Amino acid sequence: MRPALPAPPFLVITDRLSATKNLSYVIPDVLKAGCRWLMVREKDLGTAALGELVKEVVDQARPFGGCVMVNGDIDAAESSGAAGVHLQLAAQVASARERLGDNALIGVSTHSPKEAHEAAGAGADYITISPVFLTHSKPGYGPALGIGGLATLCQHISLPVVALAGITPASAASCLGAGAAAVAVMGTIMRSATPGAMVREYLRCIGH
Repeated sequence: MRPALPAPPFLVITDRLSATKNLSYVIPDVLKAGCRWLMVREKDLGTAALGELVKEVVDQARPFGGCVMVNGDIDAAESSGAAGVHLQLAAQVASARERLGDNALIGVSTHSPKEAHEAAGAGADYITISPVFLTHSKPGYGPALGIGGLATLCQHISLPVVALAGITPASAASCLGAGAAAVAVMGTIMRSATPGAMVREYLRCIGH
């Protein structure tokens, strides 16, 4: 049985290098605001340093019942006590499942229907699809799906779809209305001087 996605349907992805404030401030602030799903995505860090950072985030999230994922590093996910891992390739799912177990939440980044179906066939629990809208954080990917493209994908894929890239509070509800199981946000939260307030605005807009 596939693990359920965290509720509310809102994923915050970290990027400490672009964040206005230190993650030691951002993480508690977004958790207090109602976020319960976090992905630590710090691609410049090696496994040991990433694992230590994830352990800190896991500790911060535990009192809130938060779910913490690691982006791209199965070793760091295993050592840190994270709830799961988010992968770049469907081919990595089998190895992650063997290492992390059936209860781990395993996602895959996709940018086309073909990649989405490959992730479903590989046994992923969910996919992110991007870019839904054009954004500076996803250069080289495109064209943007838009709400229509997102709706079409959601109708033809058996996995929960997490909409990613360029999603504002104003467009988040439309993504869920198009069939997305959740929305994911990075830059809007990381670059905010008041990340908790920004999370509350997203949650308000999606009815949470």
